[in-house]
Amino acid sequence: MRFFRIAICGLLAFAVLAFGAVEEWSQAVLEVGAAVLFSLWAVQQYRRKTEQLVITPELFPLCAFTLVVICQLVFHLTASRYYTRIELQLLITYVVLLFLLSQAFTRRSHWRGFVWFVMTLGFLVSVFAILQHLTFNGKLYWFREMRFGGLPFGPYVNRNHFAGFAEMVIPLALVPLVLGRVRRERIFLVALFAMVLIVALLLSASRGGIVSFAVQMLLLFLLLLIRRIRSRFVIAGGVVILCAVMFVSWIGVQQVLTRFAGIQTLEVSAGKRAAMRQGTWRLFLDHPLLGTGLGTFEIVFPPYDSVYDGKIVNHAHNDYLEFLAETGMVGGLCCLWFLWVVLLQSLKGMAELGESFGSALNLAGLVACSGILVHSLVDFNLRTPANALLFLVSAHLAALRLPPAVPEVAENESQGRGVGKH
Repeated sequence: MRFFRIAICGLLAFAVLAFGAVEEWSQAVLEVGAAVLFSLWAVQQYRRKTEQLVITPELFPLCAFTLVVICQLVFHLTASRYYTRIELQLLITYVVLLFLLSQAFTRRSHWRGFVWFVMTLGFLVSVFAILQHLTFNGKLYWFREMRFGGLPFGPYVNRNHFAGFAEMVIPLALVPLVLGRVRRERIFLVALFAMVLIVALLLSASRGGIVSFAVQMLLLFLLLLIRRIRSRFVIAGGVVILCAVMFVSWIGVQQVLTRFAGIQTLEVSAGKRAAMRQGTWRLFLDHPLLGTGLGTFEIVFPPYDSVYDGKIVNHAHNDYLEFLAETGMVGGLCCLWFLWVVLLQSLKGMAELGESFGSALNLAGLVACSGILVHSLVDFNLRTPANALLFLVSAHLAALRLPPAVPEVAENESQGRGVGKH
């Protein structure tokens, strides 16, 4: 299964680096890649006829949501069969990759490697984002023209979506660090990864991202307080955040504060956002059961736009309202079911918080999900394929149940390697 683990990581990295996989060509690569992997896995399973399937609890609400979208297509309950079919293809891709993830990553060593991969990816993307921010020439990657404008940061056209990416990666480095689940010789490296990610998030000047990060840190502190975790490594986490803030101040905090407080000409104003939320709610009330069809918001919203400014409204800047408008109460209940399963499973996993690598992953996944869920109140990160996929991976980590250590790992533990540490 090593090939599948490498391929899944490769597709995840590709989605992030290819502008968040928001363009048709990158989505096609993601979908074809998932289909090829699933076919290869099915052939392997047929030949071996020994391995058992791993079905995780969060797959059930995801499959139910997929069925809702299929019903919209089959029974012609969508305003645009084309747009709904495009979104359905992406949704199936997410489900397939999440399913393959649970089949390929089954041991602690696999998940340790995956965490290191995501941290390394986050670090490299953040370094690139900071360099691009300091030497920006108006183009993505310094050469790609932006046809429709934007406020880019790193590989993302929208700096708010880079912030969403950072919100989901930071906990994978910061949580094990504050819990003391990092080997002594690697503490500095993990702290560096976390600090650079926080610096990049602050430099992006995404208001929603910075507020969401603050909520994440508050949630992490409260959970540690409730569980009475008093590890000396908690101080290390505070030092990392403090160093990140000092580094941003050294680069130029005034620019960040100006962008944080001001309204950019390419951004949606507060009044427009409020009008969009009200219009989206009215749209949902007119189609309460199954919505207008997944992916159809852009074409059905104009009659509900009370503040017309000549610009196309392609998203509601509130993922919750947009999903309600497009999939109705039935789709909303599936989403609520998914969040409930993830929360319940993560709380069960954290019963041994601070004592195992698995519980550290549960906490990191829960904190990562909390950040993007808060950010979704004012943005549409979950409609960006790379961030949507990373959110589902974070949810899987939050609900993950690691099996008992295999003999090889147990032997390594007896030799002092310390399973459960990065």
